[in-house]
This record gives sequence, C-alpha cells and structure tokens, in this order.
Amino acid sequence: MIIDRTFAEEVVQPRPLKSHKGTFGRVFLVGGNPPYNGAVIMAACACVNSGAGLVSVATDQNTISALHSQLPEAMAFAAADEEQFQQELLRADVVLIGPGLGEDYLARRSLEKVLNGIGPQQTLIIDGSALNLLAEKEDYKLLPQKLILTPHQKEWERLSGLAVEKQTPDKNRAALTHFPSQTVLVAKSHHTVIYGPDSQIGELPVGGPYQATGGMGDTLAGMIAGFAAQFSVSSFAAAAAAAYLHSAIADQLSQTAYVVLPTRISQELPEAMKRLSMKN
Repeated sequence: MIIDRTFAEEVVQPRPLKSHKGTFGRVFLVGGNPPYNGAVIMAACACVNSGAGLVSVATDQNTISALHSQLPEAMAFAAADEEQFQQELLRADVVLIGPGLGEDYLARRSLEKVLNGIGPQQTLIIDGSALNLLAEKEDYKLLPQKLILTPHQKEWERLSGLAVEKQTPDKNRAALTHFPSQTVLVAKSHHTVIYGPDSQIGELPVGGPYQATGGMGDTLAGMIAGFAAQFSVSSFAAAAAAAYLHSAIADQLSQTAYVVLPTRISQELPEAMKRLSMKN
C-alpha cells in the first residue's frame, strides 16, 4: 500500500463546528531529560501544531521553562512528581514516552509507571530511548494492545534481534508476532515503512536526505500522537498519515532548503493540515 496524499486526506477531516479542546484528545508526553531536553520540546510542538486538544509533558524540572518559552500552549511538570504523573497518565487518550527520556533511574521509573498504569482504551507510543529500555523486557506480549512503536533501524535491531541488513518486510512481520496483535510499527529509515495488523504494510512515496537531522524522529512521534488523539481512525491510519505529512512537508521545504529542520515542519503543520481537510 502506498501512503499518499489521498490516504492522508481520508484521515485529516474538517473540524466539527460543535467542538471544544476535549474533542481533539488529551496527549501525555514523557521525556526531555538532560542532555536531551530539546527532544520532548520538539515532540510537544509537533503534537500541539498537529491539532491535539490538550497536551501535558512530564519532564526534567530544568526543561520546563525552555518548553514554555517555545510552547506556552502545553502544560508541563517535573516527571519526579508522582501524584501529578499518575493523574495525567489516567486522563490521557494517548501517551507518548521516549523523546529525550534517557536511560537513567528516572527514565526507567517513568517507563515502568506508564506500562503499569496505562489502560486498554489508551494508545501508547514508544519512541527513542524508551525503545532501548523496552528491549530489556522479556515478554513483549504483556504490552498494551493499542501500541505504536517508532524505532530507527538500530533501535529495531535491539527490539527484534534482527540485524539492520536482515530487516526485510517478511522478517519484520515475523518479529512483530512477539508483540500484541494490534501493534503498529513505524520502521524509520531512508525508506520508512509502516506495519499494521492484518498484514498491512504502508510505504511512503515522499521524503529524502534533507530530513537526516536530529529531532526529526521526535517531531514525527509528536505528530503521530496528535493524529491518534484527535482522529477517529485506526492506529495504523493515524501513524501512516502522520508519517506521510511529515515527509511531504519536508519535500516541499527542501525545494528551497538544503536541510529541513524539524521545527520548520511543526510550523508548517496547521496550514498543511488545513489544505488536506479542504479536499472536498
């Protein structure tokens, strides 16, 4: 299946007239610990700009001021605040953990709290260093059903046991049988492929080397969270449409830019989504 503009137009729908911020979902992001503070900021910016109604961020105390200077629309608090963490986790429709999370004690504690506290109705997106921590688990089947994984090739190697050169569609599909049956895999590379339940495989006709810069994956993860929170579609459709738009915007920007910065993609999101929603 080719994930193209027509596919994305089916996902990005006009906003209903009778709606409010709660209509477009609550997203809870966890990450941004030193020295990766900027990662969760980029993810949160992408999430807000892609239309999520309410976004909260659990992060390092020192990241909060920087986040609010860039994105006053998001709520932020220290990840060490156990009570607030649990409250936001319970309220969320979508939880994204990993951008800039790190692998120290607090990172491990945060992942455990998410895995132990997330409910069956919530969508869990695992990205970045949280994928490395996840690879230490013995049984992936215990993960929630509504699961989206967004690894680059080395992260997928650690999760699946497949060396980069052996990550073929057939072997990736076989590796996914060790995860819950509804898992969606966004296998990031120079040619990103999205795998979903029932043998769904989506390929992107867009994207290029101008996206090879730090923060690109964090921005994509934030977009996927925003799409999953607000649109009444499958996790596969949300992830695939977000991945398409992420690269389509980069394609457009690359016409006049040698390197496309992730923050530029976030800035372009509201107008790009408006164009998609006006298909009729």
